[in-house]
Amino acid sequence: MADHDALRARWHRALTTARDGAGHPDPAPYADNLLSRWSEPQRRYHTVEHLAAVLDRIDVLIDVQKEHAEDPDAVRLAAWFHDAVYLPERSTNEERSARLAERALPEAGVSPARTAEVARLVRLTLTHAPEPGDSNGAVLCDADLAILAAPTETYAAYTVAVREEYGFVPDEAFRAGRAAVLRQLLDLPRLFTTPYGEREWEPRARENLRTELAQLTD
Repeated sequence: MADHDALRARWHRALTTARDGAGHPDPAPYADNLLSRWSEPQRRYHTVEHLAAVLDRIDVLIDVQKEHAEDPDAVRLAAWFHDAVYLPERSTNEERSARLAERALPEAGVSPARTAEVARLVRLTLTHAPEPGDSNGAVLCDADLAILAAPTETYAAYTVAVREEYGFVPDEAFRAGRAAVLRQLLDLPRLFTTPYGEREWEPRARENLRTELAQLTD
């Protein structure tokens, strides 16, 4: 289970360093609102644990591996918002999450320019396809997709959780849809666009995707 108090502290650091000046609202209610969203009952994979994992991977990429991100604070705030609105039956989650960031962050004291960057990054998680030179997007997307490179048992648990989130979809339709997603991912020239992600996560992720696809289509 993710440590909510530790996550609140991480939110406080990210928001405090992302805003200019003083006299801004208390960060705590924003953290509580976001954690409440990430704890909604319809979630099985897109949970507080997923949020914590993405934040951990951002730390690995930026702080440990020294992968460049032009605005690390915006990347971390985008991680908090990127699945803040999540209903599996809807296809507009990223857009709705971005709009939530656009409403909340200015009120919390974040500049319009940084708010716009956070919202852009949230919308980017729809495709996970940052443009060349988009260092913020590369770090966020790689951190979000790093689950694909998980060890076998962890990856298997991830696929079970994804299936549970889409429990309203009949088995045959889910298998066909999931297989199409896996093929689309495997057809990409690169799943990961940071040097570390490409080096350390790409081979394992492709192996996991091929294995899952074979299981779905047998």
